[in-house]
Amino acid sequence: MNILVVGSGGREHAICEAFSRSSRVAKIYCANGNAGIATIAECVPIKPEEIEKLVTFAVENAIDLTFVGGETALALGIVDEFERRGTSIIGPTKAAAELEASKAFSKDFMSRHGVPTAVYRNADSADEAVSVLNDATFGDESAPVVVKADGLAAGKGVVVASNRQDAIDAITNLANVVGSEAASKIVLEECLIGREVSLIMFADGEDFALMPPTRDHKRIGEGDTGPNTGGMGTITDAALLTGEQTESIVEDIIKPTLKGCKEEGFPFRGILFLGLMMTAEGPKLLEYNVRFGDPETQSILVRLKTDLVEICEAMLDGSLGKFDIKWKPGSSATVVLAAEGYPYNPRKGDVISGLDDVIDATVFHAGTAMNDSGEIVTSGGRVLGVTATADSLDQALSICYREVSKISFEGMQYRRDIGR
Repeated sequence: MNILVVGSGGREHAICEAFSRSSRVAKIYCANGNAGIATIAECVPIKPEEIEKLVTFAVENAIDLTFVGGETALALGIVDEFERRGTSIIGPTKAAAELEASKAFSKDFMSRHGVPTAVYRNADSADEAVSVLNDATFGDESAPVVVKADGLAAGKGVVVASNRQDAIDAITNLANVVGSEAASKIVLEECLIGREVSLIMFADGEDFALMPPTRDHKRIGEGDTGPNTGGMGTITDAALLTGEQTESIVEDIIKPTLKGCKEEGFPFRGILFLGLMMTAEGPKLLEYNVRFGDPETQSILVRLKTDLVEICEAMLDGSLGKFDIKWKPGSSATVVLAAEGYPYNPRKGDVISGLDDVIDATVFHAGTAMNDSGEIVTSGGRVLGVTATADSLDQALSICYREVSKISFEGMQYRRDIGR
């Protein structure tokens, strides 16, 4: 089979690597890829949002299966266009992708279908959002409030404000951080208390198959300080969720969600990501993503034993409920190495050293490129993800940080408390 992966980050590198393990794959293409992906796939200079070019490439190069990594192309309707042209693709339709593309739509969907979530209010402008803050819903001036940009914001559209004034400041500044389009609407939420966990699943419109639970570390600084990022590291570990908690998530969140999607005319097929808060009242849904997370994918797919091609076929033909997906036991950890200035103004062009010295972990490239001298250099905010697996989480973290110490580039920053 010829495979096309759409995207250029660490997530897409992990997806390409998983496909490369399949005996059924003849060739992998990636649009538009990076320096690490280029070692296992042919990178093609087409951006994820250039949908017409992508579908033309797929047809002309006899692509048997396309896998979409990121949210932008999904929100633009890439799946609808590929399906219109009779080309197999993994991902939700444009209508289903609205679960991530609009947080206001998402929250209203949760409300319609009884999915437990935070109390919220939608606002059509920054001025209206400030006015809504005076609603008794959000407590007094000392109460924390969560401020969210409605549109896609690459993981940077959420601010947990510690009090009313901080919330007003966040609302006022939101458009400067994520752009005016993403912040054209604003969602305000009560601040839930508990432990965050992510649960991702394969879905075929009717049935689903869960992946190992993960935890992301979003803030740039240790001790969960500083601004939110796309993610500074992840872990997978069975202890993140008890059997009772998982059962509650399935019954109260997953089943109503998939049933609601079908009832509203967009059965969900693809990768569905649940961002969860484990509160004293039980699991509550923070948000949907309609694709693999980054860097969650890196920590998850290194543990996948089943052929990813076969899983994709089960999603496409609706047989996922009869399919037994195997995972390696144990735990995994990913530590992200970011460029100086990330998340606001990352520096680019710094030479990366030590990649060939990493032996016991997998290095997934995200923001990397090759310069004219043939050296691997930084080209984005999150540069690399170092991923290790082991029998226990402590062992996986120990291996991961040992291998991280072998890599260096000017201004490299990373968290030393992932999984802790």
